[in-house]
Amino acid sequence: MPSLFRFLTVVAVLAGIVYGVIFALANFVSPKPRDMTVTIPPDKFLKK
Repeated sequence: MPSLFRFLTVVAVLAGIVYGVIFALANFVSPKPRDMTVTIPPDKFLKK
């Protein structure tokens, strides 16, 4: 039984670390806005 508790503790610690990294990336890294240009071929305008 102690090995089960050790395993669950290790899994919980790893899950907490992953959650912390995701939380930090979501809150402290801001994307830089930039313009986006998409060219549409002329045959997309034709109705069939």
